[in-house]
Amino acid sequence: MDTELEPRERRRLWFELGLVAALSLGQSAVYAVVKLLDIVTRGPISDAQAKLNTSLNPRPVFDLVYQLLDIGFSLVPVALALYLLSRDPDPEPLSRRLGVHGRPVRDFGYGVLLFGIIGIGTLGVYAGGRALGITAEVQPANLGDYWWTIPVLLLSAAKNGVLEEVLIFGFGAERLRRLGYGPWTIIAALALFRGSYHLYQGIGPFIGNVAMGIIFGWFYLRTRRLMPIVWAHTLIDVVGFLAPGVLSLVDTR
Repeated sequence: MDTELEPRERRRLWFELGLVAALSLGQSAVYAVVKLLDIVTRGPISDAQAKLNTSLNPRPVFDLVYQLLDIGFSLVPVALALYLLSRDPDPEPLSRRLGVHGRPVRDFGYGVLLFGIIGIGTLGVYAGGRALGITAEVQPANLGDYWWTIPVLLLSAAKNGVLEEVLIFGFGAERLRRLGYGPWTIIAALALFRGSYHLYQGIGPFIGNVAMGIIFGWFYLRTRRLMPIVWAHTLIDVVGFLAPGVLSLVDTR
């Protein structure tokens, strides 16, 4: 741990971590734990359903408005995190610190590679979890059949990629690194955190997302490139949202 940081600076960094977490993924983690407790006290986890991208209003026009508002306001913590990072006394531009500058083709290529590795693993973990009865039935697309359904699902996938990866690695990993923690401590802590806010889907997705977090964390701390991870996460969600039948094909129950 970095002993050179003044106590006041250390408290500020921890406060910022807690504040951003409480406004976004940390809040989701608390609700996910409560949801899991609710599920296991009702019956087998395998009998539960985890519905994503649900309708927010029975009237299509207002449903679209609510969906777009939800996506937009969900990204506010990302803006807060980037603002806090921009105030750090670091001469290097923020875009370089996060690894989002230049190299778009190479970043996308690495994102596709990560997507292939993690996507196959995700299906395997889901199938195994369903077979063992420790994973809920995940229903990733529950919107009506409207002209705007696919664009909204694509926006939702991109939102998830940006929100989770910017907050976990762009903000969380950078803050922990400044606090003096080593690479594998950061990787393990953030991987467990990633798994925690997926607990509402059961134990299987928790394990799968921890594994995903370890791979993403190793890649980010080794390359210091954030965009490949954002691309990989977005592609995983795009396939999951637009081809929900893939999950039913590997569901062994």
